[in-house]
This record gives sequence, C-alpha cells and structure tokens, in this order.
Amino acid sequence: MIYEDALKLTNSYQAGDYDVIVVGAGHAGCEACHAAARMGLKTILFTLHLDSLANLPCNPSIGGTAKGQIVREIDALGGIMGKIADKCAIQMRMLNRSKGPAVYSPRAQMDRSRYSVVMKSYLESLPGLDIRQAHITDLLTDSEGRKVCGVITEARGVYSAKAVVLCTGTYMESRTIRGEVIISSGPDGLPRSEGLSDSLRSLGIPVLRFKTGTPVRVNSNSVDLTQMTRQDGEADCPPFSFDDEMNGFKFPEEQIPCWSVWTTDETRQVIKDNMHRSPLYSGVIKGIGPRYCPSIEDKFARFADKDRHQIFVEPMGEMTSEMYLQGFSTSLPEDVQVKMVRSLPGLADAVIQRSAYAIEYDLIDPTTLRPTLESRIVEGLFSAGQINGSSGYEEAAGQGIVAGINAARKVKGLSPVVINRSQGYIGVLIDDLVTKGTNEPYRMMTSRAEYRLFLRQDNADSRLTPIGHEIGLIDDERYGRFLEKIRMADEEKERLKNTHIGPSDALAAILDELNSQMPRSGVSLADLIKRPGITYDALMPVDPDRKPLPEAVKKLVETDLKYEGYLKLELEKIEKFSKLESVIIPDDIDYSDIKGLRIEATQKLSLMRPENVGRASRISGVSPADCEVLMVYLEQMRRLR
Repeated sequence: MIYEDALKLTNSYQAGDYDVIVVGAGHAGCEACHAAARMGLKTILFTLHLDSLANLPCNPSIGGTAKGQIVREIDALGGIMGKIADKCAIQMRMLNRSKGPAVYSPRAQMDRSRYSVVMKSYLESLPGLDIRQAHITDLLTDSEGRKVCGVITEARGVYSAKAVVLCTGTYMESRTIRGEVIISSGPDGLPRSEGLSDSLRSLGIPVLRFKTGTPVRVNSNSVDLTQMTRQDGEADCPPFSFDDEMNGFKFPEEQIPCWSVWTTDETRQVIKDNMHRSPLYSGVIKGIGPRYCPSIEDKFARFADKDRHQIFVEPMGEMTSEMYLQGFSTSLPEDVQVKMVRSLPGLADAVIQRSAYAIEYDLIDPTTLRPTLESRIVEGLFSAGQINGSSGYEEAAGQGIVAGINAARKVKGLSPVVINRSQGYIGVLIDDLVTKGTNEPYRMMTSRAEYRLFLRQDNADSRLTPIGHEIGLIDDERYGRFLEKIRMADEEKERLKNTHIGPSDALAAILDELNSQMPRSGVSLADLIKRPGITYDALMPVDPDRKPLPEAVKKLVETDLKYEGYLKLELEKIEKFSKLESVIIPDDIDYSDIKGLRIEATQKLSLMRPENVGRASRISGVSPADCEVLMVYLEQMRRLR
C-alpha cells in the first residue's frame, strides 16, 4: 500500500515515526531490534503477542551441531542470544567431543519460560527501543512501490520508517494441522499473521510455502524415568558468551538431566496402522517440510530398514513438569498420538499436556535478497529468519543481527556489512540462502562450511569481534578484554614454540600415560601439544615457567597449535576465495553482452545479480567456465576505463 493512501483510510492515524521497524519478536526480531537500537537508531519492535517474545515453540534448547557455533558468532558480533542463554540454561553439553575441537558444538537446555521473560525484560530496558503488541497487516511504500516507507496495523495505526525488517517466523498465513483438524493459528495456538503475504505479492516478491512441526509435551509426574537412559550435563563447558567466559562464568555441577528412549515395535505398528490418517501422505499438507528433522511417521516411511528411532525426553524448565519428546514430531490425530506416546518405554501412563502438530506458513524466496538481507525488489526492506526459508532459532538469530546491522547502516548512509563464507557460519548460512535458495526449511550443518577448521566455536571472537566493535555493538571495555585475550594467546604460543625440553623422568611419566613416545632429543612444548591426546594442561609438570592463564586462553592456544598445519592450508584456500570475492561486478552489467557466456548462465546471472565473481560461481547453473569468461570480460572493461 502507498504510504499516503494509508493515511486516508477511515479511522487511520499517524501512530509513530521511526528509523527502523522490526516486525516479529522471535529470535531474528530480537537480535534485529537490539542491533538497530544499540547502533543509535530509533527502533520499534512489533509482536502479535508480548507474552510470546523470544518464544521457544519447538525444542527448548539453544545450540547444537553448527548451531552452537552460530550462537558464539552472534555473541562475538555483539548480539544477545548467548548472554540470555547463559542466564537461562538448565543443562549444558559440548557435542562432538570425540570428533575434535574443529567441530565442538555447545548446546544448552533452556528454561523455556525464563528465556522469554529475561529477553523481554532486557529489551524493555534498552534505550531507543519501543516494543508494541500489534498486528501488522500491510507494508507501506512510495508511490512506485520500490521503497519501503513503513507499516500499518490492523487497528489502522500508520508507522513510518526508513527501513523495515520482517521477522515473521512461521506466522504468515499459518495453519496448524493435527490429522483432520486444521486451525488457522500460529505456533502454540497463538494468533497468526494475516495480510503481509498479499502485501509482499503485490510488490512483486515471490511467496513460497513451507511446513514444520513440533512434538508432544508430557507431564513428568506421569513418566517412569527408571526405564530411560539418563543424560547429564557437563559443568566444564564454556558459556555461549565470550564476555561471560572471560569474566569467569561457570555452569553449576548439578544440572537437570535429560533422558532418552527408543521407539518400539508397537510404535511402528501404531504408525503403520494409521498412516492413511497422516496429513503428510493424505495430501492435506501442501508445504514442504524439513529433510533433516522429519516427523516420526516420515522417519518410519523413509527409513524402512530401521527398526527403531531414538527419542530424547527433555525438561522444559525448573518450574514446570512439562517434558518435550525431541525427535517425535508428528501431524497424526490426537487419538493416535496418545497410542504412539504410550508405546514408548517409561511412557505407558504418560499424560499429554500439549499435542504435537504440523504448521504450514508463508515465506519469501530468499534468492530475491542481497547478502545484506535487503530485498532486491523493495529498497529498505530487510528480512531475517524463517521468512527467508531457514529453520532453527540460531539460524534466525544469526540472520536477525545481520539484518538489524544493515538496516541501521542503511539509515545512517553507511556501507553494508556482509559476513562471508570464510568469516563465519552466519556467512555460509546467508550465502547459501540468497545464492542457492532452498526448496525446504534450511538447516545449518558443519558439512556446509568449506572452512570449518577455521570456523570453530572457540575462535568466533577472533573472527568477528573486531567487526562488532567497528560497527558499535562491542563497547571499548569489552574490546579491550578481547585484545588482551588475543595478546595472551599469541605470547603463549610463541613461548611454547621457543621452549625446548629434553628426555626426563617427568616427561616419560606424562607420555607413558598418554601412550605417546619419548622424543630422542630436545623438543618444543608446542610440538608436544601437536601430538594426539596431549593437552596443554598435561604438560604442566615439565613447564615450570608458565604463567596462570584463563581457561579460554589455554584452550585457544592448544587448539591453534594442534591445527596449525591444517589452518595454514585452510588460510591459503581462504585467500584464493577472497580474490574471487574481491572481483566486484557492476550493478548495471548487461550479461547478454558477454560473448561466450552460456544461455543458462546469462539467465541466472541476470536474475540473481551477484555482487562479485565469488558469489556468481556458487549460483546453480553457472559453471567454472562461465566464471572464467566473466572474469575476462570484467578485466577488459576495467582496462577500457
């Protein structure tokens, strides 16, 4: 809708004038509004329901494989998810310990209600940020529909802004599905967003439809935990926030346990007998679901060779008896859900407090976005989270902070910030979405990152905190602590490389215990640490000159030394990657003028309009030969100028 026309509507009124408007208060919206407000912009956050701000409607956890790295990166940039998660964790674990530090991934079980309350309290106290419960039904633009000017609420309140960030999650035109029962609602029975999909379509933005789901919640008082396998937390895990880590934050020794069970033959039979009632297979569900998080009936259908599937029984918080059955999402009818749940060990008498459901929702085609997460079609319109085709709280928050930063910088007239694939998992995530698109809810995995030896959870601050400081989300005090950490680590690595020791009884005792051979002559402490199984702390008895160092510094030193050779090779690859990324493609280039470019490549490049050759090379349908032709053409154009 044109901004001026909105003001002429019956009962409409000018409700507010802002620099940045954020629509949706999920994890993307919280990071986006926080970034914009912290950068000095007058910002307003809209939510359909204030009590659902930063809701965890699916699994009550934050982090996990690749996702934990994203949370650490958000914190390194100056975001808030990590700090809030540290305050609200009831169990913490480091995943992939057996696979090595390169893929260590922190994961925390959250107190679901506390996370929402703490986040809401923090944002309410943030200077420059207003929070408003309202239903946004339309985007407002200039007369040509090419530049966003604000939004209008269901109550006809007109809010103007220089930039708008859409973070609508799974709420746009959403409906929940349990068997034959279909309800127009958002997650947890909350109201859905109506009108925005049509507004986007009217502006020429393609709208897609996806599906996701959430499992049942049961009352722990009706569960026999003795029939389940206990899974305890780990007190030695670092917090998500680097600032908390350097300030000595520790998780408690006593943490609330999680549990696990396996499905049974009875579970399989119940599902088989009722597969005809599954909306997934009856044609009721039209949206495309996540490949890497299928419903339990889909698991049995797609993996028919597997007799059973593991289910995790996880607490929802300290002040509730609700437990979540991770891995047991379904859209089967409620009567079938009861039979399925009660077929599991320890759950024969389980009382379901919330039924599982599938949810369908609208989203935009992410290939219509720039790497800054600004729309290529409507200037000043940004989007982040599941509206862009991703899944997961962490992926949403990672996009949210980037969208918020770039919305603020656009208003200020500053150049945008783009996190590239060699800088972070956030960069991989965004690049995959905007360059390749997705035909299902996108999930971040370590295998998607080419440089995962470099993109570790422990060095996210080394990669991104200088950026966070430069844009104003990391204050000078915290940045000073970061620089001191890096100084200590660099000095210690240099000392270890220059400290040599010879064979001794003390060294023999250490190496024998760790099944490592005694060196024949003098060896540096750094070379010893590079050996498998030998840690920095293990060498303390033969290293009397070492100074006390924070645990975070010791871990960084140890990991950097162990991976030093591999990191050198990876950095060489990153340098080659950076060269392609540095070859800028002019906005006004006419690809049809480039002789030797294949027709498919011409069409794809004309549609996607990549900013540089590196991004062009990752577009489906653009071959290495096409990129060579493009490079030659760009060099010819450069010389002619």
